[in-house]
Amino acid sequence: MKAAWYEKHGSAGEVLQVGELETPEPGAGEIRVRLHASGVNPSDVKARLGSRPVKWPLIVPHSDGAGVVDKVGDGVDTVWVGERVWVYNGQWERGLGTAAEYISLPADQVVRLPEPVSFAEGACLAIPAMTAHRSIFSDGPVSGQTVLVTGGAGAVGHYAIQLAKWGGAAVISTVSSDEKAARAREAGADHVLNYRTEDVAARVMEITGGAGVDRVSEVDFGENLPVTQQVLKVNGTIAAYASSRVREPVFPHYPLMSINTNIRLIMVYSMPDGAKRQACGDIVQAIEDGKLIHAVGARFPLGETAAAHELIESGDFIGNVVVEID
Repeated sequence: MKAAWYEKHGSAGEVLQVGELETPEPGAGEIRVRLHASGVNPSDVKARLGSRPVKWPLIVPHSDGAGVVDKVGDGVDTVWVGERVWVYNGQWERGLGTAAEYISLPADQVVRLPEPVSFAEGACLAIPAMTAHRSIFSDGPVSGQTVLVTGGAGAVGHYAIQLAKWGGAAVISTVSSDEKAARAREAGADHVLNYRTEDVAARVMEITGGAGVDRVSEVDFGENLPVTQQVLKVNGTIAAYASSRVREPVFPHYPLMSINTNIRLIMVYSMPDGAKRQACGDIVQAIEDGKLIHAVGARFPLGETAAAHELIESGDFIGNVVVEID
C-alpha cells in the first residue's frame, strides 16, 4: 500500500517520506478500512516532533480517517464489508495510523459514516468532534444552559458550538477576527465576541443578565482563566482541551473552590470507553439530525503529507487539514 511515514523525530521535510509499505491484514476482532482521507491534527505534528516516543520501526502518522471497509477479521460480522466509515485513535499506542491506503483497527474504533458526509469531512470527526463532545457533555445534558466556547472558529470549537446547540444550549463564542467570527456564526453561535477588541467578561455578563455561563469549552485554559473566573456560575464546569500559551498556569484554588467549580482536562485518546461510545453515537445522531456542518480547510494529496504538517505548525489556517488518498 502507499503510505507516509517517519522513522525518527524531526522536521516534516526532513523525516516524512512517502512510498510503499506492506498492506496490513485484520486480526481477530479487527476491521480493515480502505482509507480515502486522513485528518491531520496538532497532536500528530507534536508526536512527529517528539511528544511521543518512536516505539516501532516506523510511524505512519495520524489518528483520524475515513473510507470503506474492505475486510474483517475473525469474530467480526461481515455485514461491515462495504460500509462507509470513520475511524478514531488510529495511531494511538500503535505504529500504523491513517496516512496510508489501508488501516486495520479494533472494531470498536470504526464508526458508520452517514450519507451525505464526504470522506474528507468524515476524517474531521474523531479528534475534533469527539473532543468537542466531551467538552460540552462531560457533566451531562446542556439543555437550557449557557455555554461559552472559546476559539469558536477552531477545529474543536466549531464542532463544540454545533453540539451545544444540538443539545439545547445557548452559546457565546470568542474569536480573534472578523473572518473567524463569520465561521462561529455559521456554526450557530448566538453571540460572538472578538476578544482582541471587546471586554469578554463584561460582555458575557451583559449578555447573560449578570448570571454568567454554566460551562466553558476551553481552548486555552491558562490564558483565559482570569476571564473564566469572572463569568462562571456556581457549580459550573470548565472543560479544557489545551493550554498552549500558558502551559503551567497559576491555579486560583480558593476562588474556584468557593463556587464549586468542576474542572475537566480532556485528552481524546484516553477518554473513558463509555465517553468515546457516547461521543461517537451522538456525533452520528447529530449528523443524521442535520445539525452538523464540517469545516474542511486545506487539502493535500498523500504525497504532500509533509506540507500538511508544515501548515499545521504555521497556525495559518482555518478549518480542518486533510490528506486525501486516491
